[in-house]
Amino acid sequence: MKSVLLGMIRLYRKYISPATPPSCRFQPTCSQYGLESIEKFGALKGGFLAVKRVLKCHPFHPGGFDPVPDKKTKHNHH
Repeated sequence: MKSVLLGMIRLYRKYISPATPPSCRFQPTCSQYGLESIEKFGALKGGFLAVKRVLKCHPFHPGGFDPVPDKKTKHNHH
């Protein structure tokens, strides 16, 4: 599933994105964010983060710098 999602984003970036004017309000772009989030968190959580980001990318949202969050590590305190 992870490779399918990554492939879909890469196809979008290669064939669809160049044919449209730049419109992403964020840095990194939504497609780059999608690739990074799926690579880092896997298809389920990474895909959720990517969809959530795309839904925020509209003229009424200020956009700006919004990197993929870091993976949380579990700390065992004894």
